Parts: sequence; C-alpha cells; structure tokens
Amino acid sequence: MNHPEILKVYKELAGQLPNLRKKDFDRPTSFINRSHKNGHHSDIVIIDEAHLLLSKPDRYNNFDQQNQLLEIIKLAKVIVLVFDTHQVLKTKSFWNEQRLQHLIAPYPHVDYQLHQQFRMHANQAVIDWIDNLTARRLTPVPVSTKDFELHIFDDAQAMYDRIKQDDQRVGLSRIVATSGYPSRLDGGKHYVTEGHFKLPWDQYNYQATSWAEKPETINEVGSIYTVQGFDLNYVGVILGPPFDYDPITQQMIVNTNRVTDPEVFKRRDDLTDPQAIQQIKEQLTLNVLNVLMKRGVYGLYIYASQPALRQRLLELASSK
Repeated sequence: MNHPEILKVYKELAGQLPNLRKKDFDRPTSFINRSHKNGHHSDIVIIDEAHLLLSKPDRYNNFDQQNQLLEIIKLAKVIVLVFDTHQVLKTKSFWNEQRLQHLIAPYPHVDYQLHQQFRMHANQAVIDWIDNLTARRLTPVPVSTKDFELHIFDDAQAMYDRIKQDDQRVGLSRIVATSGYPSRLDGGKHYVTEGHFKLPWDQYNYQATSWAEKPETINEVGSIYTVQGFDLNYVGVILGPPFDYDPITQQMIVNTNRVTDPEVFKRRDDLTDPQAIQQIKEQLTLNVLNVLMKRGVYGLYIYASQPALRQRLLELASSK
C-alpha cells in the first residue's frame, strides 16, 4: 500500500497474528526496487488502496519507471488489487477506469464490483447524501440515528469542542480538513484557521504508531496524508475555501485555484488538454472530500469555510 500510515497499521496487526509477518508488508517503490535488485518474483501480491499507485515517475518517491502497477505485474504471478476511482487524489497517481482497464487488458483478469462499505454505521440515506455532496449535489441532510450522527456546524470551534468530547468518551475522534489553508513541505507548522478555531496541520509522523492513535494529535488537523484508509469513531470535516455554493445552479462548486497542497496537481506529459486537466483537478478535489467524509464509524460533523456554502448546508439541515 502506497500510504505510510496504513502501512503502520498493517505491520502492527502482523505483529499480533501468527500467520502474518511484518516484512511481507511494504510500500510499492520499496517492493519494486528490491525485487528488481534481487531478481525476485512473487507468487501472489495483494495491493490495498491500489488507486494510490504512482502512474508516472516520481523522484520524491525514488520511482523512476512509468507505472507502479505495470512494474508489479512484471514481478508477480497473481495480483489482487483493491481499486476505487473516487479515492484517486493526485495527478502523479492519476487513474480512472479506462486507464486501469487499458493497462490490464493484455493479461488474464477478473473484475469484481464491491457495492457495500463496512466502516460507517450509517444508513443508506446518509451514504447517498455524502455521495450526492461529493458529486456537487446539495440535498436535505438526513436525520441522525442511534447508530450514526450527522451534524452541520456553523462554527468550527464548536465542532472541535464536540470532537474533543467524543474523543474523551470513545477515543479515535479527530478534526480533518481539505486543502485551502497554508501548507508547505518545509518542516514548519502551518495552521488551519476559521474564526476562533486555530490548529496546526498534522505533522509528519516518524513513529510506528499511526497518527490518529497518538493522543496528542487531538490538537492537530488531519488530512488525506494521515487518515486515508483509517477508521475514526467520529470525524469533523472542514470544507476549506475550494468549496463554495452557486445559488443559480444550486450546486456546490469547486475552485481549484484555492487548492494549496503543492503535491496534488503535478504536471503530467500525458495530460495536455486544458479542459480535461481542469475536469481532473476538480474531480481530484472532490475525491479528497469523499475520502475525508467517510472516515467516521459513528458520526460525521461538517463545517464549511465559505459563508454561502455553510449557510446552504445549515438550511438543508434545518429542513429535515
């Protein structure tokens, strides 16, 4: 899996189970480079979060070839991969269904469609509402149930206070945010600020314990880099400046010029059409929101930075 925080969880579980070994879990680049160096071929490779595989060279990750999946195919007899187009988050790992099918077409393969998720204890109305929102459609907010709480906040600090209460009560409750706030890979602290609310972004986690399991991270704002693929009990999501509301179309709009993550929109030589590039940027931004909003097992809280979107969400919540 191409995500350090998920890898930590897998290695921790492997240490507790007799038939799993920590050394059998790895990042794609490490696996590819080591296998090529040793001339080793694997019988079976399982790729979780395959949508995070690099689909272009990336010096930062020491990957010099063109496509990580293609390299792994060369190194294994059987590959099982779990892939979700709605969790593709960056241009350097850009995939869609067409690109995936084109790459695997020369090889014998079987596709299985997974239709249910088992993280969120939410009913179908809540899942549909989230899917509509991440497709820009704003619909009435479903009523919370005894199994899952869905709440729209008009104040980010109030949402954080609720998250802290949940964390004290059941643990694993965190604030997360989309892009749109100061963010640079310079080792310094950068803050997410909304009114009276001000917390630093998550820091790179060098420890074996995953970010969300560290008690002190209740005082940080999580991101896709720390919570993708991870289960939280309650999650408070800040919809940052890239997300707004158009009263004419009555839809959520995405302003990619407000995206501040420098890693998201890296240039690709195989993407040249400006209109297609813009559509991809908007979809990647919506995918980030999709990932963040589906982290909570028992509850999802939402605060929108832009006043027009925040007001519309509050109206839709009060109409239930």
